[in-house]
Amino acid sequence: MSNRRTFIKQTSAAGALSVLPFTNLFSNIQQTKTMNNPTHWADGSRLVVSVSMQFEAGGQPDNAESPFPQNMQKGYRDLPAATWYQYGYKEGIPRMLDNWDKLGIKVTSHMVGTAVLNHPQLAKEIVDRGHEAAAHGMNWSSQYNLSYEEEKKFIKDGADAVKQVTGMMPVGYNANWLRRGENTLKILQELDFIYHIDDLSRDEPFVIQVNQKDFAVVPYTLRCNDILLIEGKNFSAGQFVEQVKMEFDQLYLESAQRRRQMSISFHDRIGGTPQMVKAAYDIIRYIQDHKGVRFKRKDEIAKMILQDKTAVRE
Repeated sequence: MSNRRTFIKQTSAAGALSVLPFTNLFSNIQQTKTMNNPTHWADGSRLVVSVSMQFEAGGQPDNAESPFPQNMQKGYRDLPAATWYQYGYKEGIPRMLDNWDKLGIKVTSHMVGTAVLNHPQLAKEIVDRGHEAAAHGMNWSSQYNLSYEEEKKFIKDGADAVKQVTGMMPVGYNANWLRRGENTLKILQELDFIYHIDDLSRDEPFVIQVNQKDFAVVPYTLRCNDILLIEGKNFSAGQFVEQVKMEFDQLYLESAQRRRQMSISFHDRIGGTPQMVKAAYDIIRYIQDHKGVRFKRKDEIAKMILQDKTAVRE
């Protein structure tokens, strides 16, 4: 099946028919396709799937966003909403961890520093089970509006908390609601991070220059993301399953022609509910039935793409 890149190359080349022998033209098209449009990843995968498990509950501020109406009077604490978050570390993450083991996959957990410090045993268990601990800030504060030094401290404190508790120093970063600032990537590079996920612009990882060094972007998703269920009315678990399967089917089709990555994201207090864990199980079993698909942690994806000379570079 022709894709957009192939179409452009073929139509551009057609104009040269009057000056190039057909055999030379065909050879040039084939060579360009092979060099610039690799169909598989460096490890031989046809398509790579990246699963995120956000560890945020227990680090949220009082009266944080929740399914409850945002009409609390000032000076009062939203106690039912607090229990909604407690579900994330009491039930959600433990249930998801068992599900990942059952499915035989490893995921990336973006950890808020205060959540980790408040629930160290759970954070350590995530890493002990073979999953990646990535940084997600020290707390739920915005960082795009911080000064350079304030933001650097904010990021470092969060990463240090993860390292202190889990023993794993994060190399990947996710800002609150993806809203990084103008200095964020420079700071991440200075702190020895190798990738960030706060980018929705591609369905494949790519390499950018930060401080004149290579830095990986492992794109995130808002489509295949359970945060859309936060109010309990936008999607049902069944609709989520169908949507993610449709996304996979299209990317798998495209992966015959070009490198593709699929991202799926779950949050502790949402993705860890019984219905969503069953949904995740059905989705992943469906994906695993297709040849050439591999599930990878985001640090693995970043390291592989940084070493790949055919990677997209911006």
